[in-house]
Amino acid sequence: MTKQPIVQSAGFTGNVTEFNLREGAELSGTQPAGRMITDTDSGTFVYLLDDGERFVHVHFPEEVWPEMAAVLKSGRTPVLMAGEHRIELVNFTDELEMLIFNIEGNDNYGEAFSTAVERAFSQILSA
Repeated sequence: MTKQPIVQSAGFTGNVTEFNLREGAELSGTQPAGRMITDTDSGTFVYLLDDGERFVHVHFPEEVWPEMAAVLKSGRTPVLMAGEHRIELVNFTDELEMLIFNIEGNDNYGEAFSTAVERAFSQILSA
């Protein structure tokens, strides 16, 4: 598995949001850690997977934030896809919601990142 897989796209199968990793990424041997952090240097949200020895950081770039906002609205657990491998991203909505409310108005994350998050998740933040 690449050290820092990046989500390339998102789509829907029925009512489930699927986040697709870039080609060549591998998920076998990993489990969801149920935690999310940010990487403000790369401007991404990061979901943690556990491979038994270390955490694997899955990066969610700004291009897929609209789908992440849709997941928050739906309250459904999304899945991460790499080829035929599929992992349910447990605690995704709780972790993401906690982060965006913490980021709102908090320039400790960097003004550019905070502004981008506030813009992308404005409907969630104003609800």
